[in-house]
Amino acid sequence: MSLAAYCVICCRRVGTSTSPPKSGTRWRDIRNIIKFTGSLILGGSLFLTYEVLALKKAVTLDTQVVEREKMKSYIYVHTVSLDKGENHGIAWQARKELHKAVRKVLATSAKILRNPFADPFSTVDIEDHECAVWLLLRKSKSDDKTTRLEAVQEMSEAHHWHDYQYRLIAQACDPKTLIGLARSKESDLRFFLLPPPLPSLKEDSSTEEELRQLLASLPQTELDECIQYFTSLALSESSQSLAAQKGGLWCFGGNGLPYAESFGEVPSATVEMFCLEAIVKHSEISTHCDKIEANGGLQLLQRLYRLHKDCPKVQRNIMRIIGNMALNEHLHSSIVRSGWVSIMAEAMKSDRIMEASHAARILANLDRETVQEKYQDGVYVLHPQYRTSQPIKADVLFIHGLMGAAFKTWRQQDSEQAVIEKPMEEEDRYTTCWPKTWLAKDCPALRIISVEYDTTLSNWRARCPMERKSIAFRSNELLRKLRAAGVGDRPVVWISHSMGGLLVKKMLLEASKKPEMSAVINNTRGIIFYSVPHHGSHLAEYSVNIRYLLFPSLEVKELSKDSPALKTLQDDFLEFAKDQNFQVLNFVETLPTYIGSMIKLHVVPVESADLGIGDLIPVDVNHLNICKPKKKDAFLYQRTLQFIRETLAKDLEN
Repeated sequence: MSLAAYCVICCRRVGTSTSPPKSGTRWRDIRNIIKFTGSLILGGSLFLTYEVLALKKAVTLDTQVVEREKMKSYIYVHTVSLDKGENHGIAWQARKELHKAVRKVLATSAKILRNPFADPFSTVDIEDHECAVWLLLRKSKSDDKTTRLEAVQEMSEAHHWHDYQYRLIAQACDPKTLIGLARSKESDLRFFLLPPPLPSLKEDSSTEEELRQLLASLPQTELDECIQYFTSLALSESSQSLAAQKGGLWCFGGNGLPYAESFGEVPSATVEMFCLEAIVKHSEISTHCDKIEANGGLQLLQRLYRLHKDCPKVQRNIMRIIGNMALNEHLHSSIVRSGWVSIMAEAMKSDRIMEASHAARILANLDRETVQEKYQDGVYVLHPQYRTSQPIKADVLFIHGLMGAAFKTWRQQDSEQAVIEKPMEEEDRYTTCWPKTWLAKDCPALRIISVEYDTTLSNWRARCPMERKSIAFRSNELLRKLRAAGVGDRPVVWISHSMGGLLVKKMLLEASKKPEMSAVINNTRGIIFYSVPHHGSHLAEYSVNIRYLLFPSLEVKELSKDSPALKTLQDDFLEFAKDQNFQVLNFVETLPTYIGSMIKLHVVPVESADLGIGDLIPVDVNHLNICKPKKKDAFLYQRTLQFIRETLAKDLEN
């Protein structure tokens, strides 16, 4: 404005001059006017340009704002600091200003380390100790698999972060990272958010009724006899239970639930258990898993899991269902969203080996980053259950026998030491599964797998009366499951007890006839037989003689000495094993076994346990304890360990 006023004064002075100006003076004034006018025009242009740019900035939406606010929302802030020594006075303010001052240095250092900030991160005011969190998050979402795995490992090893930083990772990480953290041994449980709230139950409904509705919604056609049996029985008995709860006279003419002595005492828990067993069978079919997920089964099963915290049987069946559903990769996102990864991450840290092993199976089936194998129902990895940098060089498989199980068969021999509670060293502590506790520590380069399948002594106790599974049928079923788990890709040692040894023999013979199973034969290095009745068992003879009392199952009948199938199996395998030059070790009991409270029987005599090749070692124990060492330095375990190490010596060295 002062410039414009000056120009006006100059023009007025030129116009009001009385004496005729000289020519030089006039041109000088004209030049001054042009100079000031140009300055005025230039200044005005700059002013207008500034105003336009300022206006544009004022009305333009910053696209980074959303990202900045989004990331700030992940920060978990305590209303009261957990650090009593923290001072929010002048020192704290000075530290904060110092962090801001060195922020550019930190960004430059990150670039030098080839971990640059992403564009959204570069505009966020974060402190130096928080940089690692965001950098790890970015690495975990890299296109390079190795980088992602390194990021997850670094996260799991972080034990010095503040509470909100763990929560930040929990909210910002993707499903792959979450599953990887769940399968990392040192991960802090604060990495996992609580499962989302469960939907409310319908009015006048119960978990039992909703479980029944879920079961009824599953396809009932094209099912095998056992699935039909479990489904129909669970639906009929649950209907009777619901009628009883509502005052109906359901019991007249009813069959009564086989597992319940009195339906009036615990009807809900019993019926829920029965429905769960039926759903376990359905979950083995992929299309039925889709129905379970679509009908809210993941949420309903989670409700049951919480309600039955003190009932391992219920929780075990629920985890079997989730593990079967996890075999279908298109359901992984639904399983993660429903909060099952957080629940299984906690279960993995359980002291109960059975619970931890079921959780390990679920997470392994979900982890497609580091696991190519799929673990079907009944196949459990005892070691390694977490992600590990230890290279796995061989497999050891445990196959139980009649009335056995994947975990209880291989426990330490029961003694007073297991009952008396007193401080003990780690080596002396009682173990409920010595392959996981002892063998995994002595041979960390092994993958240890235990297999489970249903067997019965009598048809009266059969879980499915229509189920008539021969050794040949079971061997094919187990062989298929084990091949899906990658058995045959590495050197293998088989360890079996009782009828489990017959299954191993049959599996190897069947594999030798199938080209797609040739890897199983080529990589089998050795077999340990714990009291396997190669030539028949006294148990079978005893059961047949009193068949009107016991009604021996098909498995028991096949163990009789005059069984043609058993003789053929022995002859064929003996010839086959000699050709393949398998290493074999046989143990046999020398003491009789109590079956029930009245029957005392020498189940497998020495002559029946003699395969015809390999060492035969008698041990002064009964049939049940032949595979249960008393302690770690007992001969039974040490000889087993020696055989494994010698048989796999070359493979473990490589």
